[in-house]
Amino acid sequence: MSNPKPISGQSAETIAAISTPPGRGGIGIVRLSGPQAASIAAQLVSLRQPLEHGRARLADVLDANNSASYATRIDEALVTFFAAPHSYTAEDLVEIAAHGSPVVLDLLLRRALDLGARLAKPGEFTQRAFLAGRLDLTQAEAVRDLIEAQTLTQARQAASQMGGALSRRVAPVKQSLVELVALLEAGIDFAEDDVDVTPQAEIARRIAELTPPLAALEASFARGRIVHDGLTLAIVGRPNAGKSSLFNRLVERERAIVTATPGTTRDPVTERISLEGIPLELVDTAGLREGLCENLEEAEKLGIHRSREALADAALVLVVLDATQPLNDEERRLLAAVEGRSALVAINKSDLADKASPLDQLSSTHALRTSALTGKGIAALRERILALATGGAAEEPGMLTSLRHHQAIATSLAALADAAQANATAIPHEMILLDLYRALSALDSLTGQTTSDDILNLIFSTFCIGK
Repeated sequence: MSNPKPISGQSAETIAAISTPPGRGGIGIVRLSGPQAASIAAQLVSLRQPLEHGRARLADVLDANNSASYATRIDEALVTFFAAPHSYTAEDLVEIAAHGSPVVLDLLLRRALDLGARLAKPGEFTQRAFLAGRLDLTQAEAVRDLIEAQTLTQARQAASQMGGALSRRVAPVKQSLVELVALLEAGIDFAEDDVDVTPQAEIARRIAELTPPLAALEASFARGRIVHDGLTLAIVGRPNAGKSSLFNRLVERERAIVTATPGTTRDPVTERISLEGIPLELVDTAGLREGLCENLEEAEKLGIHRSREALADAALVLVVLDATQPLNDEERRLLAAVEGRSALVAINKSDLADKASPLDQLSSTHALRTSALTGKGIAALRERILALATGGAAEEPGMLTSLRHHQAIATSLAALADAAQANATAIPHEMILLDLYRALSALDSLTGQTTSDDILNLIFSTFCIGK
């Protein structure tokens, strides 16, 4: 973690916010940061002992002026003080933990605002930590990712980023790039002072050494974005093929209604699951019927229309076929439509079919015999879905998880490729440096050194208030 440094232009203001989710809870926290944090906190509650850095103090929350002898206690609180620069924001920071009554927390916040604090903007506490040098930008973004994590794998990845895993992968490349820039700059600036001009072969070698670690980092986005964002899997097929039963097996509970009557599912039913830490949103769709469906009820027609929309929008598709029935024209069209896409075929009801199923011709690496009734093939189906989702990409520390990160690495790689091309064609070093500086600027934007205020404001505005 970087050494704390003063926050330019912000430390004059003290900010306050409720840092726990809205609603009732066992504990609720009001957080203050800034030069008046300690003095305001001392007026908000009746402290039983003076505040001391790194110590928690018991206090009473009163329903009137703390100095009034007739004031009654309405809650008990625990007040923790962190003195600048040894706090999350590198400013004086106070956290008041009371019982999670919205009424009490709102009272504390309104009193803090009356005493001179202002309401914190979304992400302002973490933004101050970034501007103070407590975190780089990838670590600050990981704070939000950790808060929003829905699987343990997402939380682990965010914790790894908060620990600087991505920054550590970028740092050696950036250092080597800076050294190359300095070498070329010296050759230009001191050409008349017997400083050797860097040979073309040496420049080519150094640029070539920079490319593989960045290319590996760019490739990590294939899995990193899936861990971060998840994917949607649409389960499609004819009515009564067992789509809802397979859906329930995958979510491990009776989420979708299952009956022997075809067309039970009208609206798509969705549920989020985690496969080895990969978030997947499963969509159980209405059965697709042959023909124009003119004799169907309006509700089922709408359901079929939404099934086709889900099929078009999903990143992954699971086509469910009935092992006891031959393929019909609608299923042939469906299989043709998903050809070339990330799709799997489940030949369901295999427990009811003869050993020689009408669908045996589909037995391939993408077709799997399953039984939602007995559970046969479900474990293998999960493995196939996971392999299809990740594309075989392995988990690794410091993966790229956001599009912004990926674009920065891609820009740097493109700039290095241009520099290598310019060097190969004996372009003057001044022009090669333009490409190298572009590569360096892209890496700087990753960690925040050259990121514009507009981008910073956009990033931190996506945080929750109080963090």
